[in-house]
Amino acid sequence: MSKHHHRDRSWAPAPSPLPDDAHVIDNHTHVASVIPFARAMSHEAVEKGQPEVPVYDVEQLLAQAAAVGVTGIIDCGCELPNLMTAIQMAVDHPDSVHAAIAIHPNEAVLHGHCGVPGPDGLSLKYKPHHDVSFDDALAEVHRLALAYPHQVVAIGETGMDLFRTGEGAKELQRDAFREHIALAKELNLPMQIHDRDSHREVIETLLADGSPERTVFHSYSGDAEMGEIARDNGWYLSFSGTVSYKGNDGIRESARLVGLDHIMVETDAPYLTPMPYRGRTNAPYMIPYTLTALADVFDLPVAEVARATRRTTRTVYGV
Repeated sequence: MSKHHHRDRSWAPAPSPLPDDAHVIDNHTHVASVIPFARAMSHEAVEKGQPEVPVYDVEQLLAQAAAVGVTGIIDCGCELPNLMTAIQMAVDHPDSVHAAIAIHPNEAVLHGHCGVPGPDGLSLKYKPHHDVSFDDALAEVHRLALAYPHQVVAIGETGMDLFRTGEGAKELQRDAFREHIALAKELNLPMQIHDRDSHREVIETLLADGSPERTVFHSYSGDAEMGEIARDNGWYLSFSGTVSYKGNDGIRESARLVGLDHIMVETDAPYLTPMPYRGRTNAPYMIPYTLTALADVFDLPVAEVARATRRTTRTVYGV
C-alpha cells in the first residue's frame, strides 16, 4: 500500500508572511505540548513507512511563528504540573510570550479523585498530581498569578466540558468554573473559557455569577444564537482552525455577529489545525491560515483582519 493511502503527518508548509504592519498574537496555544505531539506524529509516520517528521524545540517554534508575522503568543498552562512551564516560557521570552494559567475543567474533577467518565467513553486516568485537592491546586494558580504579574495575563482555560466529564461530576466542574470566575475578577484579569458540549451551562453560570469584564471564549464553538448572547454581553470570541472547517457556519456567523472589535485568533496548538491541513500538528506559525478563513468571513483583506485581532488582543490582555 503506498504512503498516499495514509494521512500526511508532515508539517504543513509555512503560510505567506503577514505584512509588517499586521503582525499578530496567537492568544491561546500550548507550545510545550507541540513537542511531544510532533514526536508521536514522527513515530507514527515511520511506522507507516513515511519519512520522519522533524521535532522542533520552543525556540524554533517561536522563530517559525515570528517569520510569518506571529510575533507573540499567550501560552496556556492548565494542569498543575504545567502552570510553571507556561510562566517560565514567558520569563525566558519576555518580548514574545505571556502566560494564561488555570486548572482545566477536565482536570478540576480529577483533583481529589472525583472524576466521572463522560460521553467520550475514555476511562479515568489519575496522575500523582491529582492527589492534590482542587482547592489547593487553585490556590497555586492564585499564588503564581500574584508572584508573576508581568508574565500571567489571563486566567484560563477554565469552563465546562461535558464531553469528557459525566453528569455525576457536572456540578463539581461548575463549582470549579465559578471559583475561576471569582479569581479572575479578584485579580482583574481576563478569563479564557473552554466550552465543550456545555454552551448552556457555561452561559447560565456566567450570567448568574457575573462574567469578568474581559471574558474570552477560546476556540469558540457556538452557534449564531450563542453569538448573539456573546455580542449582547460584550464577550470576546477567539477563533482557532475550526473556523475554516466545512459545516461550521454557526462559528463563522458568530464572528460576524460580534464584529471585528470582539474577535481574536489562536491555534490551540498542537490541536485544531486549520484547513487544508487538518489532522497535522498545529503550531503558532499556522495562524495566517486561520486569519485567511476569518478574512473570508468578513470579506476583508487578511491584513485588515489581522490588525483588528491584534488591537483586540492588546485591549483584552494588555500585551
